[in-house]
Amino acid sequence: MQAIIVTGGKQYKVSEGDVLFIEKLEAEAGQSVVFDQVLAVLDGDKATFGAPTVEGASVDATVVKNGKGKKIRIFKYTPKKGYRKRQGHRQPYTKVQIGAIKA
Repeated sequence: MQAIIVTGGKQYKVSEGDVLFIEKLEAEAGQSVVFDQVLAVLDGDKATFGAPTVEGASVDATVVKNGKGKKIRIFKYTPKKGYRKRQGHRQPYTKVQIGAIKA
């Protein structure tokens, strides 16, 4: 069974046992999270699509860890003016493992 969920402004196609890196959630490692914005549920040949979400469908997940991604370097400069600016960014993420898909 597979489902399409929405979290952090993005859509993910998930199945039971998948591990995802999603936008940071306010949950600690070990806590369970329920995604109730399910756009579609795919079960073999049977597919259920919502308008916009499927009523009563949810996906249970467990938070594995919270962390930061790889560093991205941003460098701005203006030629011949002496303006140089360097900064870095590390995007926070939450690693979750998908449990049960309830349709």
